[in-house]
Amino acid sequence: MLKCPNCTSKDIGKIGINQYYCWNCFIELTLSKGVIYTHQVEEDGSLSSLDDLFDEQERQYGM
Repeated sequence: MLKCPNCTSKDIGKIGINQYYCWNCFIELTLSKGVIYTHQVEEDGSLSSLDDLFDEQERQYGM
């Protein structure tokens, strides 16, 4: 099961193909090749990467 690398919540909703949203800390997650990419949704709707806040091991997702 997918777990948020930011808050470790499992309250994750699917919003698109390989795209998810954490309802606990309000960040968007994208899965690609077993890696979780994290983004903050800005006020204007654009996305800012949060990947630099997590090391590679925290961002791994084993399917």
